[in-house]
Amino acid sequence: MHYLDANASEPLRPEARSALLQALDATGNPSSVHRSGRTARRWLEDARESLAGRFGGRPGDLIFTSGGTEADALALHALGAGRRLIVSAVEHDAIRSVVGTGRDVEVLRVDETGVADLDQLETLLRDGPPALVCLMLANNETGTIQPIADAAALCRHRGALLHVDAVQAAGRMNVDIAALGAHALALSSHKLGGPTGAGALLLAADAPQIAALIVGGGQERGRRGGTPPVGVIAGFAAAACAAQECTGLAALRDAAEHAAVACGAIVCGAGAERLPNTTSLALPGVRADAQVMALDIAGIAVSAGAACSSGKVAASHVLTAMGLGALAGQAIRVSLPWNATLADIDAFIAAYQRMADRLRSTLVPHAA
Repeated sequence: MHYLDANASEPLRPEARSALLQALDATGNPSSVHRSGRTARRWLEDARESLAGRFGGRPGDLIFTSGGTEADALALHALGAGRRLIVSAVEHDAIRSVVGTGRDVEVLRVDETGVADLDQLETLLRDGPPALVCLMLANNETGTIQPIADAAALCRHRGALLHVDAVQAAGRMNVDIAALGAHALALSSHKLGGPTGAGALLLAADAPQIAALIVGGGQERGRRGGTPPVGVIAGFAAAACAAQECTGLAALRDAAEHAAVACGAIVCGAGAERLPNTTSLALPGVRADAQVMALDIAGIAVSAGAACSSGKVAASHVLTAMGLGALAGQAIRVSLPWNATLADIDAFIAAYQRMADRLRSTLVPHAA
């Protein structure tokens, strides 16, 4: 199997595996005061310090969660209290789920490449009460990178808070909360090549104090209850240290795109700055699920849109927001993992060409 679905979950990095196994050998609850507890606590706090530094924050401002979804939920709960919400049209469902819940939510539109309309954002910020703005750094389907620093400047000028879902961006491009100007960043272990089951919400130094979404024994300075999975968190930190900007994958991604376009595909968001490992390829007239299944049979693992919707394949809300119409249900996502090789791309190209020829030959041509 050639695994090209890294935006769903990266392969486990060897550094993360090593740290995970070592920390699992350290029996103890990090809240206990005896020696075993203190050892577990040291693993936890070393990971906190490492992760905070990796993304430009302070250790005391990093809250461990069960993953990126919980980090987003915590930000909405704590930073959004008493504020209206401005949510981009291409956010992950962890954020987008607040639309239609009865809360005061306004949707920020994007252009045909998936980049947020900052003129609309400025108008929304100017014409209403204080807001929490949610704008992801890099889109999980297209890889489109948002102008976060510019959005942050607008937010701060108008007294708004900015939460950034950096789950897909972290480890694939430079991510620094201070340089971005955001008030909060959501992070996820397994998107970096760490184990599943851990994430974090990193707060800026000037972010407001937050109330817990999950209460319990006062862990995480009272901001998130529950005993943390020390081994998983140790692997999370090790993966983040090992994950560097994946610019070397751009040439492989471009080769895949070039071959797909030769088969009639359209690269969604091609005009925007994108993550070097991600492409969204629409094959006009061919359903996304049919493409995914055909490639899977050929030994190629890709996705249709986000992989967080309980295995469902539906028209992409991201591509719909970009104005792509029917193509929103005809696109697959190819996302290269940190250990992708030329052999993987060669296999994908060969399988894609066969798949495109076979599936497009079944289409009924439009009447003249």
